[in-house]
Amino acid sequence: MGLFDLKTKVIIKNASLITVAILLLVTQAHGQENITELPVTAYLSAQKGNSDVKFGDLMECLVEPHLIANVGSPVEGIIESILVGRGDVVKKGQLIAKLKSSVEVSTLNLKRAHWEFGQRKVARNKELFSQNLISESEKDELVTQTEIAKLEFELQQEIVNELYIKSPLTGVVLTRFLAPGEQVGQGKILSVAQLNPLNVEVVVPAVMFDAIKNGLTGNVSLASEGDVDHKARVVAVDPIIDAASRTFAVRLQLLNPHNKIPAGINCLVRFNKK
Repeated sequence: MGLFDLKTKVIIKNASLITVAILLLVTQAHGQENITELPVTAYLSAQKGNSDVKFGDLMECLVEPHLIANVGSPVEGIIESILVGRGDVVKKGQLIAKLKSSVEVSTLNLKRAHWEFGQRKVARNKELFSQNLISESEKDELVTQTEIAKLEFELQQEIVNELYIKSPLTGVVLTRFLAPGEQVGQGKILSVAQLNPLNVEVVVPAVMFDAIKNGLTGNVSLASEGDVDHKARVVAVDPIIDAASRTFAVRLQLLNPHNKIPAGINCLVRFNKK
């Protein structure tokens, strides 16, 4: 018999789901850092379904993305193009958006021309210096001017690079907040979720605090897959016990190659003895 065939299957209470919705709305209203973790801790704290279980019993859990990155731009500008859309898989370092850059690129070409001219000038005067036809100070001035031109070119190259927005992680595009032609400043262009690995969030009774350690494994059963179990490993144990519910939060990490397991679904977990 599979985990979800048990008649004692735990159902997450409607009040908890309402709490989740409110937390997500509040989080969106106040914005997030560039790379954030979902506010599941408060959600899990609101659950009471695991308060009476013991080690080896089924416990309610929630599958969440490992990370969510709200991707913006380090500089202000006008969006020229966005190269990905909702649901697209992106790789870390992949170009996902571009800002208009005609002025910056023209300046870059000008800086390159100055640097290359300086290099040719130094090369032409190298033989003159060897023949003592120019002084040491004149040679030093030429070399220094060329080095400054090189640094100015490299600085402008970095300015141009900032106009090409790349994904900070490998994952899936969740939302596009802006469109080509819109101005971007400190806001978000799009959000990307890392789905491999996944986080499995669970609240555990305080009596199990000494038994749950990093590295402990658990069998995770997903609502969408019936009796199929997935092996997950504990990667974080909350060192603080909630006084009201007498529970603490535990995070397991679940490998998810090819993003086959969706995030945001309910699950059941049973911890394994070492």
